[in-house]
Amino acid sequence: MGPAEIHAGESLIRRRYARIGFAVLAATLVCGAALAWLGYAFGSAQARRAVEASASEALALQSETLSGVLEKYRLLPPLLARRDDIIALFAPPHDGEARAAARHVAFEIAGYSGAKDVAFADATGRIFASARGIFDNSRLNENALLDAARQGRLGRETRSDDNERAYVFAASVRRGGALVGVIAVYVRIDRIEQTWSLSANPIAVADAGGLVFISNRTQWNQRRLFGPAGGDAVLSGDPDGDGVVAETGEPGLGYISARRDLPLMGWTLHVLADRAPVVAAGRTASLVVVLAALLAGSLSFFLVKRREAFALRQARAEAEAHRLEHLVQERTADLTQANAALAHEVRERTEAEAQLRKTQNELIQAAKLAALGQMSATLSHEYNQPLAAIRTYADNATALLQRGRAESVREALTRISGLVDRMSELSRTLLSFARKPGTEIGDVALAPVLEEALMLVGPRARNAGIEIRREAIVPDLAVRGGKLRLTQVVVNLLNNALDALCGIGSQGRPDAPLVTIGARRLGERVALTVEDNGPGIPDALREQVFEPFFSTKGVGEGVGIGLSIVYNIVREFGGAVHVSAVPGGGARFTVLLSAAAAPPQTLAKAS
Repeated sequence: MGPAEIHAGESLIRRRYARIGFAVLAATLVCGAALAWLGYAFGSAQARRAVEASASEALALQSETLSGVLEKYRLLPPLLARRDDIIALFAPPHDGEARAAARHVAFEIAGYSGAKDVAFADATGRIFASARGIFDNSRLNENALLDAARQGRLGRETRSDDNERAYVFAASVRRGGALVGVIAVYVRIDRIEQTWSLSANPIAVADAGGLVFISNRTQWNQRRLFGPAGGDAVLSGDPDGDGVVAETGEPGLGYISARRDLPLMGWTLHVLADRAPVVAAGRTASLVVVLAALLAGSLSFFLVKRREAFALRQARAEAEAHRLEHLVQERTADLTQANAALAHEVRERTEAEAQLRKTQNELIQAAKLAALGQMSATLSHEYNQPLAAIRTYADNATALLQRGRAESVREALTRISGLVDRMSELSRTLLSFARKPGTEIGDVALAPVLEEALMLVGPRARNAGIEIRREAIVPDLAVRGGKLRLTQVVVNLLNNALDALCGIGSQGRPDAPLVTIGARRLGERVALTVEDNGPGIPDALREQVFEPFFSTKGVGEGVGIGLSIVYNIVREFGGAVHVSAVPGGGARFTVLLSAAAAPPQTLAKAS
């Protein structure tokens, strides 16, 4: 075969593989575009379901919050309308002295109930006395409140006059079956907005006309919630369509809307979740599949070019065919081994990620069990001492029974029963502390929480010669949270203080180590403090003490997750925790929690 024939054969091979290369490139572009669209749709759909689920949970929570606030005032007007001293204020209602007395009573009722205003109106709906005079210029017969009172029903209505907003409950006052007046209680709306201000999601309540009545964004109030783009509405888009709306006049990707009708009040509650995670997830998924398509296309193009080179080499020298075939087999084996190694690595990483998620879910429980492990040595003494006493009393009872001293035997058995109750109480506390807590948030009394925490940590403190001083607190002092998780917060803070006083992570311990724990109410919040007279925390490290795995202790003395767990639990309760220095040396940890609306019921002991 001459040079011309070899050149012609090589040209034919190059043209054939060039067509194959263009086909691979076109297929890569088409598949990449299709996979990008599918990846965006799949990723955004997954993220959207997660965002919608979160918005639905927030909607249910805020709906209960709103109903709870209004339920507090619903029964107040009917109860007041049955009191004889209240009925007496309506005869005659417009007399000077009667009006002054009515204003005084209304002011007292508004004070102890926390209402925005309390008003007394005559049978025609004319207001003759109120606590604060906010709605005195209105007449009850201008709305449905008077009609409801005349029919013997509880009247309710949304009121908004001169930038004053309230929800009104009204009940009729009757004497001898005849209507003599109406009592109206105006519920404060700003407290609901203050509760909602803790939420990052926009929350709004719209009336039947679509106007915003309550919202954690003050600029939305008294504006139409939904409307066409470019109008005066807050949001544009169709909330009944795909649920995506955008804030007019503001850049961004908009929100995903979740709503719930409140027909009894004539309201609609809206919770809006940011749509940015949905778009970001779709873009990320699209980018991943595009990169995968490009990688596959590059690999295919590489294989095409390699096959072309192989064909050229085969055409140039048939004598090298066997050597080239062997080389291809080796290269193929290498690629197979590489793919197997890649699959093995992917499997290992997947298993590692699953193990990491499992470890993260069990981290808080493991920290709690680690704290129980640290206290086990000292807690064993708490069991051994009653057991020894029980043995002694049992032997004495046997001897006394033989002597016929029944009264002394009864006394010994009574003491044995008391010691058994003491050991049972300690066991119940340990079991309660060790089990996984729930996620519900409710009203929790602080006194039982402190008692359980001190029962768990007290033996370690006594064994180390450290005094724990508990300041007196109000018996009905309660906060919003979960009992078991609050107990873990107090135990972690006390153990951290004991570590500091025992010399762990410091140069030594003070001569008279002391830990002080107390709680007091500060307005709408409750401050729980744990302080010690140890070496304290340097100013440069106070911003880092709540970070996971950060510790000032030595190697083997701790992993640095106790304060991080405290920070995360308190934040879930809507509270805050910070550390400060104590004059004379030491550290003070202050936990701020929302105060309970009412004293909680007595909690049963953990079993």
